[in-house]
Amino acid sequence: MTVIIDYGASNLKSVEKAFEYIGYPSKITSNLYDIINADRLILPGNGAFGDCMACLNKTGLLDAIKTFIQKERPFLGICIGMQILFEKSSEFGNHTGLGLIKGRVERFPEDVIKQGGKIPHMGWNSVKAAESSKLFKNIPQNTYFYFVHSYKAVPEENFTAGECDYYGLFPAATEKENIFGVQFHPEKSLKGGLKLLDNFCKI
Repeated sequence: MTVIIDYGASNLKSVEKAFEYIGYPSKITSNLYDIINADRLILPGNGAFGDCMACLNKTGLLDAIKTFIQKERPFLGICIGMQILFEKSSEFGNHTGLGLIKGRVERFPEDVIKQGGKIPHMGWNSVKAAESSKLFKNIPQNTYFYFVHSYKAVPEENFTAGECDYYGLFPAATEKENIFGVQFHPEKSLKGGLKLLDNFCKI
């Protein structure tokens, strides 16, 4: 069973519908036992890094996530769910993440606006995937995915599975052993996003 963690994020139903569409049963829950014993675990996200971490800490969900990951089963973080895999974030203060990947999360530089871009980075952008990526298997190179974010990961170790160029390259996806993350929203990314979720379920 694929479990989608319910910690109050607003896009849970769209993630559940995406799994239903590709034929994999899923369950939205905050039950710690179900999370720890899931076959696959999804942490969708929107909002701020610090708020997400505070909520996960307060509810005991953070410890459940750590226990699940230690069992070496597939974990997928989406948007904020990917960002909290890193050590820290400067979003609205300084916040500590899971530290599963060395690096930090920081705001897009103001140079993006000076060059004609916008913050948040919102809309469709292509992703260049690593050849070894499991998430992007059989997905055409430079497929477009849907992004909504003002902050980006700045890794200190190379577990980048896909890159996006938005006035400079940033990690669009990460893969480290059984830990996976995507900055974009696969549940909103049509055919490419559905294929990526299907690939995740087959890992």
